[in-house]
Amino acid sequence: MRIIGGKARGTKLYTLEGLATRPTLDRVKESIFNIMQSEIYGSTFLDLFSGSGAIGLEAISRGAKKAILCDKSKEAINIIKKNIEKTHTEGQVELCNTDFEECLKKISDQIDIIYIDPPYQTDYIQKALQIMQNSEFITKETTIILETDDEKRVLEQIKDLKFEIIDKRKYGIAHIIFLQKMP
Repeated sequence: MRIIGGKARGTKLYTLEGLATRPTLDRVKESIFNIMQSEIYGSTFLDLFSGSGAIGLEAISRGAKKAILCDKSKEAINIIKKNIEKTHTEGQVELCNTDFEECLKKISDQIDIIYIDPPYQTDYIQKALQIMQNSEFITKETTIILETDDEKRVLEQIKDLKFEIIDKRKYGIAHIIFLQKMP
């Protein structure tokens, strides 16, 4: 796993051992960042299930001013700290070593882009969006990116929430869904 664009391009990242985390494939990551490129520069980026921190650090490398990286695993946070040091992004990253629901309740900054890639086969996307639909840290301009292996299940879970789908893409088993808050 590596940073694929921006000032830290080519930096190899530390990753977590085992099957507990599933890193986003480079081609999926590259596509997402190509789609979002005009929104990245100067943004505040939230990576809700960070794992190694690769997505949030990619955002910083491509010009985001700040990334909030959340993961409840101490092992993940330790890997993220090593990756922050390796990419020289200290001062631009805020770490949240807590459950995603607690993290969402503590956010006070306005967030421009939110990336949600929880463990597959969970209802964490639905739970996160339920909290976010009434939160003041997102606006109708905030872009929310979901990654799932089961688009139908996720769309069914979120159909009654106050978000509209603005784009959808499929890469192998990964479905990427772009949302914005309804006015």
